[in-house]
Amino acid sequence: MLTDDINVISMTAVNKAEVCSKYPGKFFIRSIMAGFYIAVATILSHVTAAVLYSTYPQFGKVISSLLFSIGMVLIVFIGGELFTGNNLTMAMGYYNSKCTLLDMGKVWLMSYLGNFVGTVFLSFILVESGASKSILTEYYKTFVYGKLEITPAEMVLRGILCNFLVCLAVWVGAKMKSESGKLIIIFCLIMTFVESGFEHSIANMSTYTIGYLLLGGLELKMVFTSMLFVTLGNMLGGAVLLALPLYLMSWEK
Repeated sequence: MLTDDINVISMTAVNKAEVCSKYPGKFFIRSIMAGFYIAVATILSHVTAAVLYSTYPQFGKVISSLLFSIGMVLIVFIGGELFTGNNLTMAMGYYNSKCTLLDMGKVWLMSYLGNFVGTVFLSFILVESGASKSILTEYYKTFVYGKLEITPAEMVLRGILCNFLVCLAVWVGAKMKSESGKLIIIFCLIMTFVESGFEHSIANMSTYTIGYLLLGGLELKMVFTSMLFVTLGNMLGGAVLLALPLYLMSWEK
C-alpha cells in the first residue's frame, strides 16, 4: 500500500466533507439515493429467496446473496453516499490529517440519516404496492425474529465483519481500472458477507421496515437495539479493522 493511494482516498474524504458542509441538500439527496439502491438490492434478494424457499432453500440463499450485490454496483456506478462506505473513506481522511473529527461525524450522520429515509421510503412503497406480499410475509417469518434475538456482542461482531468486506469492495473497486474487474470484486465480496449471515445496518433498515409492515409490527426496542449495535460494528469494521491498518502499512514509493 502506497501513500499515494492513501492520499487519493483522503482527498475523496475532503470532497465529501466539503459537499456536506456547503451543499447539505445535495449531499442528503445522494444519501437518500444510496438508500434507494440498498432497498432495491434487499427487495431483489429477499423476493428471490422467498420464491425458492419452499423448494430449493439452499440454492435460494446462494442466489439471493449474489443478487444483493446489485446495491453496491449501483452506488459505485451511479453515485451515492452510503454510510458504511463512508466509514472507511472519512476515517482514512482523518488518519491522514486531511479531515477533522467534526468533518467525519457530519458526513457519517448525514449519510446515515439519508440512507434511513431512502430505505424506509422505498420499502414502504413495496409493501403498500402488495407485490409479492404473500410469499414475502411467509419468508420473513422464518428469519426476521431470529435477527432480533442474537446477542448484542454477536450483533457488533457480525457488523464488524460485514463492513470489513463492504469497505474492501469499495477500496478494491476504486483501484481497479476496468468496469468488469469492479463488477467481479464487488459481487464476490458482497456475496461473502450476505451468504455468511453478517449484519449491514443500512440493509437492516429496509429489512426491518418490510418486516414491520408485513408482520403487523416488530418489537421496537429489539429493532433499535439491533440497529445500535450493528451500526457500531459497521463503524468499527470500516474505520478501525480496515482503514487503520491500511493507513499504518502504507509507505512512500
